Amino acid sequence: MEQKLSSVAKTFTPSAIQELSHLAQRSNAINLAEGFPDFSAPSHLKNAAISAINSDFNQYRHVQGICDHLANIMKGMHGLDFDPRTDMAICCGQTEAFAAAVFAIIDPGDEVVLFDPSYETYGGCIRMAGGIPVYVALEPPHWTLDPDRFINSFTARTKAVILNSPHNPTGKVFTKDELETIAGACCRRDCMAITDEIYEHITYDNIKHISLASLPGMQERTIITSSLSKTFSVTGWRVGWAIAPAFFASAIRNIHIKITDSAPAPFQEAALTALRSPPEYFEKLRREYESKRDYIVHLIAGIGFQIKFKPQGAFFLFAELPENYLLSDVEYVKELIKQAGVVAVPGCGFFHTTLSTEKLSQVGCSYQERYVRFAFCKSSATLAAAAQKLAELSDAMGCVTGGKNA
Repeated sequence: MEQKLSSVAKTFTPSAIQELSHLAQRSNAINLAEGFPDFSAPSHLKNAAISAINSDFNQYRHVQGICDHLANIMKGMHGLDFDPRTDMAICCGQTEAFAAAVFAIIDPGDEVVLFDPSYETYGGCIRMAGGIPVYVALEPPHWTLDPDRFINSFTARTKAVILNSPHNPTGKVFTKDELETIAGACCRRDCMAITDEIYEHITYDNIKHISLASLPGMQERTIITSSLSKTFSVTGWRVGWAIAPAFFASAIRNIHIKITDSAPAPFQEAALTALRSPPEYFEKLRREYESKRDYIVHLIAGIGFQIKFKPQGAFFLFAELPENYLLSDVEYVKELIKQAGVVAVPGCGFFHTTLSTEKLSQVGCSYQERYVRFAFCKSSATLAAAAQKLAELSDAMGCVTGGKNA
């Protein structure tokens, strides 16, 4: 019956990240794979959702107040003016908002530029729309953008650029210079941009998130996507949004209605409480995640990984295996699960390009097979338990490099 599948469906495989999370559940392993918190969501948000359910906000619903709050937030954070009545689309999480944005502007044969490594959803959505993903490799270990490589990726068929900053999986926050390079190319080429800004409130070391839409000439050609999920630890609520000029926002709303009709009504109501959070909430969030980042950096470095780049945002550590370690990322993660009961994500699933040969590892694996992603959006108890298991594994193996070295 496989021939009955569409050509696009045939190219899709199960998400490696979700499969690893399911493995963690089945084997009672510690899940440092998937990017969702294992600690409680804020109690006042849960109470707001319960109140909404009890108040019978349980049918299809559009909560305009979300759009009003988002317009105020965009003005306060980025100095951008959006009309909450016309420039917003509430969707079922950032994932649907992103997909609807792609479906709104991409035709078959259009090329879309993405930065590599890249979260798996982006390329899949582009292919579903009939577009062609064009990956531009960021330069390890600091994941810098080579302007010439980026500019040379454009052709007459380039329709849009995808930007995720703060970046999954690396934790990179794109610099002002890099954003200006991206914006300049979009304006010169008359291209659109779709941004994933879901980690906008999770940055470290006093680094500030800058929205690409805030650069000159970019508001009219940028679709911003984000959600409640990461900032408020409610990844299962599925309330997200797209913010764009009215013409694009209207198209996204129409696509959203055809696909899912409405984001969950009681969680939309609870979103009003979340979006009214005071500045102190976001500062506390940053401090707590920065502490977790420092903890896991120390932990993973302690078992032999190379930490050449400390995450500047988001809540993942993209760590490089030691130079003389012979296993690939996939082989290491399998050993980690079997011997320590800890699950992480092999980095190879985020890569789609290869840099020149001088970037290849001396141990016979390309650099795309040398990284492992660890999620640190976990409770202190979970991180402490992972530390204990990794320490035991380190002692048994003589650190991560032991027993498998050249």
